[in-house]
Amino acid sequence: MRCTSTSPEFRALCMAENATHTLHNVLTLRGAVVRDPHVWSAYLTEAIATFSGRTDVAFASHHWPTWGQDRVDTFLSTQRDLYAYLHDQTLRLANQGHTGSEIAEMFTLSPALEQAWNAHGYYGSVSHNVKAIYQRYLGWFDGNPARLWPHPPAELSSRYVEAIGGLDRVVGLAQTAFDAGDFRWAATLLDHAIFTNEHHQAARDLYADTLEQLGYGSENGSWRNFFLSGSTELRGSNFGTPTKTDAPAIMAQLSATQLFDAIAVAVNGPAAWNLDLVLDITILDTETNYRVTLRNGVLVYLEQEAREDAAATIRLQKSRLLALVAGDATSPGIDAEGDDSLSQLMSVLDPGDDNFNIVTP
Repeated sequence: MRCTSTSPEFRALCMAENATHTLHNVLTLRGAVVRDPHVWSAYLTEAIATFSGRTDVAFASHHWPTWGQDRVDTFLSTQRDLYAYLHDQTLRLANQGHTGSEIAEMFTLSPALEQAWNAHGYYGSVSHNVKAIYQRYLGWFDGNPARLWPHPPAELSSRYVEAIGGLDRVVGLAQTAFDAGDFRWAATLLDHAIFTNEHHQAARDLYADTLEQLGYGSENGSWRNFFLSGSTELRGSNFGTPTKTDAPAIMAQLSATQLFDAIAVAVNGPAAWNLDLVLDITILDTETNYRVTLRNGVLVYLEQEAREDAAATIRLQKSRLLALVAGDATSPGIDAEGDDSLSQLMSVLDPGDDNFNIVTP
């Protein structure tokens, strides 16, 4: 998070994403590595100590500026205290034996932080950031052995629904919860109903209504988007992933090793168990050769000189590696010699699904 910069002649301080007019995400809901709020707050302390006396305006990448030295100091201090408080109090409660989900329900910001508009959870939330901090230090397991090896969602749901008395009974209880305004409990019940029978129309309709209510009541934009995305899916319109990362200008910046990594994580391990492949792949524009092997379902690459013991030799420009990432070995510009190792490799690549469901099995 150490990305601040200054323009001394204008007494302007750019805080990048370190300090914005919202509580940021310690862990993005889309998935990422958990950020370190302790280090985050320390860098804000450093920024205050370094730039406070010579700053008239602070601004960030996505938010409006804060003018005036005193207001800048208050803003940065509030942001610093916000991340430090989240970190320290989460660990304090964890050390008392509370789990991440329990801490998230217990957690209360100090009155000064609660009243500061720039500390509100418009983007990140206290609830999921607390759970993220717990995850960073202690992982997914909370120490309760009953939660060490639970059934996966569909199997767990079918058992819950049977124990409660069947799908119609579950939907009836969810309707009662919905009518009482307990949308969280209604969503939990309907989650089990849908994972037992995703075609149960009454469950789908009520679940969609429930998620809409949760979305309408959410201050946090990311939460609202997830709630309403789930509702949209239940009403029969899975819009998939709206943003693509395959823009040519972006992809061209990826290194050869990053592209090999992309191929490696696409390998369908079980389908590749019996393959034993050795290829030399030469990147012509950098005159770099990689020895690529596939054994035990694992693709390994190592930069080294080409050798005669490779079963296949492939020569291409780095840009053509993108075709291999996409599973296409026949694209123009890919010069392959030797046996069919390359086509065998391509045959076990398993591309990701950018249209997967989020509230149905």
